Amino acid sequence: QMQLVESGGGLVQPGGSLRLSCAASGISFSQYPMTWYRQTPGKQRELVAFIGTGGTIRYRDTAKGRFAISRDIAKNTMYLQMSNLSPEETAVFFCHAIGSECWGQGTQIAVPS
Repeated sequence: QMQLVESGGGLVQPGGSLRLSCAASGISFSQYPMTWYRQTPGKQRELVAFIGTGGTIRYRDTAKGRFAISRDIAKNTMYLQMSNLSPEETAVFFCHAIGSECWGQGTQIAVPS
C-alpha cells in the first residue's frame, strides 16, 4: 500500500526557515518522481518543487534560491527546506508521487503578518 506522510509544519516568523518531511511507504523514489505542492484557501494546489527519479530538480520561480528539495533514499523520506518565508506563503503543503494517485494528508505552515 502506497502512503505519504508529511510533517514539519508549524508557525514560523517572517523571514524564518522550516524543513518539511515526507515519509514514503510502498513508493520507491527510483520509480516515482516526487513533488511538493502547496495550497492556500480558495486556490488550487500549485507545484513548488520537483525531484526526478534520477535526481533532477526543478522549482517554482518564487521558490528558487530559497527552497531546497532533497531525498534520503535509505530512509525513503523526502524533504523541503524553506527559508526567508513570507506571510503570503502560509499554506498547506502536500507531497505527491507523480504517476500515482498517492498524496499525503498535508502539513500546515503559517507565517503571520
